[in-house]
Amino acid sequence: MADVSLRQLELFAALPNFGTLSAAAAHLHISESALSQAITSLEKAVGEQLCVRRKARGLTLTPTGQQFAEQARKIIADTQELVLGVGKGRELRGPVKLGCYSSFATHVVPELLEGFPKRHPGVDLEIMVGTNEELLAALEAGRLDVALIFDVSLPVGYRRRRIYPTELQVHLHPDHPLASAESIDLADLADQPCILYDVAPGTRNVTDAFAARGLEPRIVAKATQLTLVDALVGRGLGYGLLMSRPNTLPMSTEGRPLVIRPLDPPVTRSYVVGLWPADMTLTPRASAVLDFAVEKFGGAG
Repeated sequence: MADVSLRQLELFAALPNFGTLSAAAAHLHISESALSQAITSLEKAVGEQLCVRRKARGLTLTPTGQQFAEQARKIIADTQELVLGVGKGRELRGPVKLGCYSSFATHVVPELLEGFPKRHPGVDLEIMVGTNEELLAALEAGRLDVALIFDVSLPVGYRRRRIYPTELQVHLHPDHPLASAESIDLADLADQPCILYDVAPGTRNVTDAFAARGLEPRIVAKATQLTLVDALVGRGLGYGLLMSRPNTLPMSTEGRPLVIRPLDPPVTRSYVVGLWPADMTLTPRASAVLDFAVEKFGGAG
């Protein structure tokens, strides 16, 4: 058997996250020459070229190198679990890297960061907030254990666990003519000014909902922040259609009151899910985070 160290595997497993050898070396706190030497040693052990190193064009992994990095990442993760598992008894300890979709992060991250460490003080919970694309890329690269994300238009190759139900709701100014209704039909909104939340999958949720009824929203403004949608609604400039979220107050960031109403018939009923690659096994710590999230948010929506 070739003499390959765990440190060499750890270094190579990190390479897909970087475009140049120097950037990888800086992140790994190792000299560029030492990293290059570690790669060369691995290539000699494997008997194949694992990456292409060009000064002008940066660092590119070969197909064999990509597969090797993925397997190395699993070995590192399994080794970490082995070390953490010995003699731990019932107490969970070690890291969990959790991703959270940006549009509802404000509504779930504070409760997770406040409550989970009290229940599992030995677990180091680290949060990354991002878009669908950023979270999926981080999951694929092994930079996240699991991500909280809308169960909408997700690619194959992932396992998921439902955290809480969610559906489109109408956000209105208190003086809006529809604000006194207990629920609102989408057709009654078609002629009203709409403040569109213009971020995937939110944009598609709204346009698809109207299209399914043969309607089209009258969009007067677009915003890429939920808080800005609510701020504009709070000023009476239009209504918003947003997915329901836990810990939501009917108030804009300027302190102006809002009215939140369900749609009847309901539209775009979905779930926020915990998502992880199908070829990865959730650690007991990551599972515990999802358990906690279901407990705290499962009744939301």
